[in-house]
Amino acid sequence: MTTDFQTARVALGVRLRELRTESGLTGKDLAEKLGWQRSKVSRVENGKQTPSVTDVHAWADGVGRPELAGELKGRLAALETKYRSWRRQLSAGYQARQERAITETSATRMIRGVEVTRIPGMFQTAEYARHGFAASAEFRRITTDIEGAVRTRIRRQEALYTPGKLFRFLVWEGALYARACPAGVHAAQLDRLVSLIGLDTVELGVVPFDAQLRRIPAHAFWIYDQRLVIVETINTEMWLDDEESIQLYERSWDWLAESAVSGRQAQRLITRARGFLGEI
Repeated sequence: MTTDFQTARVALGVRLRELRTESGLTGKDLAEKLGWQRSKVSRVENGKQTPSVTDVHAWADGVGRPELAGELKGRLAALETKYRSWRRQLSAGYQARQERAITETSATRMIRGVEVTRIPGMFQTAEYARHGFAASAEFRRITTDIEGAVRTRIRRQEALYTPGKLFRFLVWEGALYARACPAGVHAAQLDRLVSLIGLDTVELGVVPFDAQLRRIPAHAFWIYDQRLVIVETINTEMWLDDEESIQLYERSWDWLAESAVSGRQAQRLITRARGFLGEI
């Protein structure tokens, strides 16, 4: 995890240790009382393991301070709000996550995004999205409602035609070539991108392979107005709403935008990638 996450987890562990010592219990005493391994108490107190909601409830009861369960749950929720494991998020399927995306999009006037290896979800065709969801489900070894997720993602795209909205996306040229679907599906996706150029609510920039960059983009991210940044990793989705993080990602977006081309130049790059697929 990140330094911020680990710092917060250590702080929670310090608080739990404080409650234990105030109660006069040793780590062994508390472990026996809760029916845990002694090592679990140690890992939690030292910030090496994230306790569950059930764990912090049990801890509060075990140290004789059940009234503090609310405080401990709040501290735990602060961690889970920013760092959400995909396995937990997708336990109810991809469609539920797409519904949350619709909610965030509805509450946002401007979304700025960077995609390095794929086409942004807001611009995806149904077939491109379907292959993406299927590959992700296989990788994560989860069973999910792919068709429901596709329908919901496409419904989210209705916001592209809402007056007053603005979607400013930067796509690394390599994403135009990275193909995780049949050539025909990828070709149709590139055609869809071209069709969006010139839409009043869309500003699409492509960062060419040969562009000089002030900073190489490390990963994809989306900025919702100036209130939220969402970053995806392999196992976690981070929702960052602190001012420092937002300003950092805004700077990253601005620096990358300096190297992007748009309009006819972007269209030429997309058309070149489309031609690479040959006759479909």
